[in-house]
Amino acid sequence: MMAFTLNTLFAIVWVAISGSATFINFLFGFVLSALALGLIREQAHGVSYLRRLRLIASLTLLFFKELALSAWKVAVLVTRPKMELKPGIFAYPLTVQRDFEITLLANMITLTPGTLSVDVSEDRRFLYVHALDCADPEAAKRDIATGFEAKIMEVFR
Repeated sequence: MMAFTLNTLFAIVWVAISGSATFINFLFGFVLSALALGLIREQAHGVSYLRRLRLIASLTLLFFKELALSAWKVAVLVTRPKMELKPGIFAYPLTVQRDFEITLLANMITLTPGTLSVDVSEDRRFLYVHALDCADPEAAKRDIATGFEAKIMEVFR
């Protein structure tokens, strides 16, 4: 968030120095300052502002992909003449630790059809998840760990 604020501030300074207060000039200053911040951050061994934006976009794409796949799976499950569902709740061991990361993971799981985040343990080590078909909870845990949770950790750490 700090990089975005700094980027916006630099774009405003660009508009003030150039003497042209148009949207196009502001946009040009924004892009120019984003590139400059990207160069500086890479030299300081930090996560590049532009790289972080790419990572956030990839997390968003992963969410929409999982949303479409799970919606399809649920649609197939409920349209079968004989539904052989094994609903259940499993405890997912959390690797993410910050409140924002836990909340984001829980919301992504809840928004995905067929799963619902129920609760977080008091010690914040487990997320309890209800699954429409909990026949293989270990596979569900693996999917969350290698999908949403891994991508969240990549983006925000």
